[in-house]
Amino acid sequence: MTAAAANQSGRRPTHARRMERAGIRDVAAAAGVSITTVSDALNGKGRLPDETRSKVREVAERLGYRPSAAARTLRTGRSGLIGLTVTTYGQEPFTFTEFAYFAEMARAATSAALSRGYALVVLPATSRHDVWGNVALDGTVVIDPPDHDPMVAELYRQGLPVVSDGRPGNCPVTAWVDNDHASAVLEILDHLAAAGARRIGLLTGTSTDTYTRLSTEAYLCWCRRVGQEPLYEEYPAHDPCAGAVAADRLLARPDRPDAVYGLFDPNGTDLLAAARRYGLRVPEDLLLVCCSESDVYATTEPPITTLSLKPQRIGTTVVNLLIDAIEGIGPAPTTDTPEGQLMPTELIVRRSSQRRAPRTTVSAPREPGEA
Repeated sequence: MTAAAANQSGRRPTHARRMERAGIRDVAAAAGVSITTVSDALNGKGRLPDETRSKVREVAERLGYRPSAAARTLRTGRSGLIGLTVTTYGQEPFTFTEFAYFAEMARAATSAALSRGYALVVLPATSRHDVWGNVALDGTVVIDPPDHDPMVAELYRQGLPVVSDGRPGNCPVTAWVDNDHASAVLEILDHLAAAGARRIGLLTGTSTDTYTRLSTEAYLCWCRRVGQEPLYEEYPAHDPCAGAVAADRLLARPDRPDAVYGLFDPNGTDLLAAARRYGLRVPEDLLLVCCSESDVYATTEPPITTLSLKPQRIGTTVVNLLIDAIEGIGPAPTTDTPEGQLMPTELIVRRSSQRRAPRTTVSAPREPGEA
């Protein structure tokens, strides 16, 4: 019998039956429980023995059962979609996945969302089209929102949970995750000073997000503490060309720094190129550190010391906090005192921030009685 004949006779071919997805009834039958028990076990509801819950989940995994998105929406009123956006640069063109931090963070956030049955939707902060209104989101992750961010305020007005990657400043969020940027900057400055730097400069941004603000404030505080005149240049971080110009300005100053920390991903290569234009050797004449997750800096000449903000850990944490808020897990969140978590950073020390110790000549030991 041909496939067409089989279809006409009301019987499906064997391969078609094999391709069918297992349904909740199949899981219930295989586990020897009711459909309600399967639903409760997979959704963390009901008062079920741990053995029953574990057995149902094992059977569902073995059969490849995946809940129907449409059925879940009808049952819970949730779409299973969560948003991810960067609102820091407002109307400016900014492709955040071109930067290593944002790419790593988004990758980890996507995996964390999928592991809990949600899909991540990456959305622009602004658009000529009402994309935000056309996508039914259960909540949103916002990366580094600026003070008084109108997008965050609008999401809050709509009643959507919002979790911030970065301290939210004056924005009403459900929870936030960030690094201790002040401590990280102080560690870098002390590291450069210990390597012999006496005039440490900073490449920073013009935006009002807390990463830029806190890092710059920490640098200025350190300068006051050690009695150094601040040496810094600001530029709009979304513009890669502006970073190279700012690096050139900083090294062209008459009071040129002998060490520089750059807050943003491209600053390491920008400063390295500017140093070469001015005939400065790294690290002999200029020590360099930048904040980046890029592996490129391990292979530059010389390799550049970088600060890692651990975006994988942050991406996983913000998504889990958001889904907990969506599903009502844990204490009820409040925007007056949103839950906050600080993540550790890591300074990856390479040759660009380590001056070679002066060479010393060691004489051969003298024989007893020699003059």
